[in-house]
Amino acid sequence: MAKIAILPGDGIGPEIIRATIDVLEGIATQFNHKFEYIYDDVGGAAIKKYGSPLIKKTIDLCRSCDAVLLGAVGDPAYDTLPAEQRPEKAILQLRKSLGLFANLRPACLFNTLIDSSPLKRETIADIDLMVVRELTSGIYFGEPRQRIAAGVEIKALDTMIYTNWEIERIARTAFELAQKRHKKVTSVDKANVLESSRLWREMVNKVAKDYPEIELQHMYVDNTAMQLIKNPRQFDVLLTGNMFGDILSDEAAMLTGSLGMLASASLGSNTPGLFEPAHGSAPDIAGKNTANPIATIMSASLMLDYGLHMKPEAAAIRQAVEMTLQQGYRTQDIFSKEMTCIGTIEMGQRVKENLSNIPHVS
Repeated sequence: MAKIAILPGDGIGPEIIRATIDVLEGIATQFNHKFEYIYDDVGGAAIKKYGSPLIKKTIDLCRSCDAVLLGAVGDPAYDTLPAEQRPEKAILQLRKSLGLFANLRPACLFNTLIDSSPLKRETIADIDLMVVRELTSGIYFGEPRQRIAAGVEIKALDTMIYTNWEIERIARTAFELAQKRHKKVTSVDKANVLESSRLWREMVNKVAKDYPEIELQHMYVDNTAMQLIKNPRQFDVLLTGNMFGDILSDEAAMLTGSLGMLASASLGSNTPGLFEPAHGSAPDIAGKNTANPIATIMSASLMLDYGLHMKPEAAAIRQAVEMTLQQGYRTQDIFSKEMTCIGTIEMGQRVKENLSNIPHVS
C-alpha cells in the first residue's frame, strides 16, 4: 500500500485534486493496488486554518508518506501580506524542507490538441522534451536579499548563487534522464554575462565526461527562449538553473496547448517527491467546475512513475488521457469546434472510465 499526502491548496486546487483522485482510484482498481490518502492544508487554506502557509505538522506528514500530491497555491486575499507570509511561500518552504532539488517538467503534445497551440502544426508536431530545473538554490534562495533605503534612493538586492556540488547533482539528474530518452542535453545559462553561469557551464562540462554517449549543447537563455518557439523539436532534455527554468518551463506550456496540460515532479534523494500541476490556483474560476485537471492527472502519472515506481500504471494514465481527448472531450481552455465541453470532475471521470478500455490493463 502506498501512502500519499494530499495537499489540495487554494483556488481550483480542491477541484483538480478531486478529479485526480478519481483517476488514482481507477488505477487502484485496475492494478489491484491500495492507496492511502492523508489530507492537509497549505497556502491560503493553511493561513485560514493554522495562521501560516506551511506548518511543521504538514512537513512531517509529507516526510512520512511515499509521495506528495499538491493542487495549487495562491489566494489574492493575502496579496498584501509580506512575501514571507504569503500562500506561495509554502511551495518554496516545502521543496526546501524535503530537499527537492530537481524539478522535472515534461512538455509532450497530444496529437489531438495540435490545433490548440498558437504555434504552427509543422513547428510543434511530435514535440517531446523535458525541462530539468534546479529547484533549491539560485536567485530564489540566495542571500543577501533586501531593500535598502538611503534618502530618496531605494535599492533592492537579490543574490544569484550556486555551488559546484549543487550544479553537479542537477546535471547528473539531467544526463541520467537523457540516457533513457533521446541522449541529448541542452544546458541553459548566461555564461557571457554571469559568473554563476560560468561556473554552471564548467561543472556541466565536467559531468558530461562521465556520459560520453550523451550529446551536450550549451545555449544562452535568451536564445533558448527563441528556439523553443522557433524549433522546439530540436530539444530533448533542457538543463536549467532555478529562475531560467521557471520561465522556460512556463513558455513550454504553450507548446502543449495550455498551461492546464503541464505536469511537474520535484525530486530529491531518499525523500518523497512532490507532484503538482505547473499552473497556479486560478481564483477567478475556482468553484466553477471549469478548470482543466489534466495537468494534475498527468502529475499523478509522474508520481506513479518517478515516486512510486509503478511505470505500467503511469503509462496507463497517459493512454487514458489521450483516449479521452481522442473521444473529443475538452475543458474550456482547450475547447474547439465539434468537441464536447465538459467540467473538471467529469474530465476525471472520463479518464477513469477509459482506464478499463486500455487493452493491457483490462
